[in-house]
Amino acid sequence: MKIAKVINNNVVSVYQADGTELVVMGRGIAFKKKPGDPVDERNVQKVFALKNKQTSDNFKMLLREVPIELIVIVEEIIGHAKQTLGRKLNENLYVSLTDHVNFAIERHNEGIEIKNALLWEVKQLYKDEFGIGLRMLEQIRVKMGLELPEDEAAFIAIHIVNAEMNEDVSTTMNITKFMQQIINIVKYHFKTEFDEESLSYFRFITHLKFFAQRVFKGTHYENNYDHLYDAIKEKHPEAARCTEKIRNFVLKEYNHELTNEEMLYLTVHLERVVNR
Repeated sequence: MKIAKVINNNVVSVYQADGTELVVMGRGIAFKKKPGDPVDERNVQKVFALKNKQTSDNFKMLLREVPIELIVIVEEIIGHAKQTLGRKLNENLYVSLTDHVNFAIERHNEGIEIKNALLWEVKQLYKDEFGIGLRMLEQIRVKMGLELPEDEAAFIAIHIVNAEMNEDVSTTMNITKFMQQIINIVKYHFKTEFDEESLSYFRFITHLKFFAQRVFKGTHYENNYDHLYDAIKEKHPEAARCTEKIRNFVLKEYNHELTNEEMLYLTVHLERVVNR
């Protein structure tokens, strides 16, 4: 590998034979080096291959100012998230998560703590992602000697959910709030609490995520299941009444009309999550 550009003493960019750009990181890897010099591969700690040019450029800009310890932690956490969640994550997560946590550390060092208004919702709705956030806080504590508050684990979780769903952070936060509103309607209607460890609850939450995405994007399921929905309403009348409440709420608060197909799926999920 030959250096294409020196970003700082610890980071360089290189080009492979096929023209693919790599960002290579290692302590002191670029000390007294210039473009065209070979990379001492013994000093390489991490290699990043970001396909999107804008994402790669933004990441390189961040690397100029972010401590190498934090980059190592971010890379480890994203790898852990991919393995734990078993899902593809938008590669922009390298930029958004690094930038957010670096800024959180700066705020912390200045004595400024920002509360996460969705902390409780994130802990309830995104348990795996929140657990990854806690893992990252622990890595920061051990490797950087900084104690960030639990609120930051929720912010980290939101960035991960955002990368899972390919949404921006503000939309992900709106989706989280929306999901909690729907869950509250269901709890109050049935006067019940959920078994949050059950497979039915996991399926219900997964359905709500994509339902919320459709609401905020203004898209719908096709309306092809009128007769089947009538049959489901007759079979599960209480779940259907709750679905009607959700329909009225979504129309009033979000100006989004649910199709019968959407209501069919909601009714089926409600029946499962409440009665299993």
